[in-house]
Amino acid sequence: MNAGIYYRVSTNEQSTGMQEKAIQDYCERENISIAKEYRDIGESGSKVSRPQFDKLIQDMRNKTFDTIIVYKLDRIGRSLSHLVKLFEEFKKKKIHFISITQAINTTTPEGRMFLHILMVLAEYERELTIVRIHSGLDRARAKGKKLGRPKGSKDKKRRRRSGYHIRWTT
Repeated sequence: MNAGIYYRVSTNEQSTGMQEKAIQDYCERENISIAKEYRDIGESGSKVSRPQFDKLIQDMRNKTFDTIIVYKLDRIGRSLSHLVKLFEEFKKKKIHFISITQAINTTTPEGRMFLHILMVLAEYERELTIVRIHSGLDRARAKGKKLGRPKGSKDKKRRRRSGYHIRWTT
């Protein structure tokens, strides 16, 4: 097996170190060669498009590897519709998928069933997080807290976008 490895963390304060160590140990133990590694730092799993994830998919389409390995299913996505489309493409391209912490094996009917159950649970977990955030915001508003940045003289003119572009496009 020749594998493309994908690591993702949701915030810039987090590290992929734990995922890297676990996956590299797994590959060594299972005698899997690593073709390329992809890291998305500070990227949400709910996004369909992420810089390194997009490169992983492009390399998969170019047959750079025959297996994709992740630490956990929710590293590649949390939207059920996105995951279903992704795994349909994996199947068409004959790409194996391994999640080392969940023992997912997409070559068996049982493994595919387990994968579908996990995809539903990943989306459910994401939706619960959204509900909790909205509940917390509603609770803060009910207590009279003002949310957002303070209003002031700076709000009278259009804000510059350069800081945004420098921060998020580099």
